[in-house]
Amino acid sequence: MTTIEQYGKFDTAWCPGCGNFGILNALKQALVACDLAPHQVLLVSGIGQAAKTPHYLNANVFNGLHGRGLPAATGAKLANSELTVIAESGDGCMYGEGGNHFLAALRRNLDITILVHDNQVYGLTKGQASPTSDQGFVTKTQPHGAPSAAFNPVAVAVAMGTSFVARGFAGIPDQLADLIAQAIRHRGTALVDILQPCVSFNPVNTFKWYKDRCYELPAEYDPTDRDVARRTAAEFGERIPLGVLYRHDKPLFEEHFDALKQGPLHRQEVSRTAFRQVLEQYR
Repeated sequence: MTTIEQYGKFDTAWCPGCGNFGILNALKQALVACDLAPHQVLLVSGIGQAAKTPHYLNANVFNGLHGRGLPAATGAKLANSELTVIAESGDGCMYGEGGNHFLAALRRNLDITILVHDNQVYGLTKGQASPTSDQGFVTKTQPHGAPSAAFNPVAVAVAMGTSFVARGFAGIPDQLADLIAQAIRHRGTALVDILQPCVSFNPVNTFKWYKDRCYELPAEYDPTDRDVARRTAAEFGERIPLGVLYRHDKPLFEEHFDALKQGPLHRQEVSRTAFRQVLEQYR
C-alpha cells in the first residue's frame, strides 16, 4: 500500500500562499488513492513555477523545454506503456509556448494525464499576461490591458472530443485530488485545468475571486452529453463550473502501432535485420 510519505517532503521556491501548494498536496493524495508507488510514475514538465512541482515529489522526473513537456511525455509513454505518465505545467507553458503540442496531444488520445496550473498569468517571469488572462488584464508589460480574448482550454478540449476534460480549483483540495485520481485512472488523454491563484502577480483572480464564482457540478450532471458539456465548458466569469465536464471512451493512440502490441518498447530487442531492410528502402 502506497503512503503519502513515500512521495517525500521538500523545501519549495514558491511564494507563501501560492496556489501551487494545494495542487502539490492534491496530486500526492491522488497518487496514493490510485495506489501508485513513486517508481511507477513519471512526471514531465516544462518551465515555470508550476513546472517545479515534480522537483518536490519523490518520483521519476523529466523537465522539458518551455512548452515542450507534452512531446517528451508522448515519447516516454510510447516507449514504456507501463509507466503512469503525467504531463504537468502552467498555463503559459502548456497553452502558450506549448499550444500546438497541447492540441496535438488532445487529437491523439494517448494514455496520459495533463495537469495545468492555470493562474492566468506568467508567474516565473514576473507577471505578464498569459493565454488565459482576461481581456483587459493590466500588467507591467500590458499597461493598457491584455488586448486578446482569453483562451478557454476546457471549451477547446470538449470541442476536440478529448476523452476526459475536467476543471478543478486549488482552493478545494479534496475535490481536486479526486479529479486528478479520476484523470489518472481514465484510459486516454485526460485534461485537468486547475484554477490556481498567483498571490504575487495576479491581484485580480484571487482565492476569494474564485470562491465567489466557482460551483461544483451537481450529481445529476451527465458528463457524457457533449452538447451539455460544450455549454458548461463555455461558462467562465460570474459562474465557473468545477468537476468532470466531459468524458467518453475512444481508441487509444497506442493502438495504431503494431510494435506496441508486443509490449513496451523498452522490453523489446532491436532486430538488426529489420533495421537493415528499412534502410535498404531509402537507397
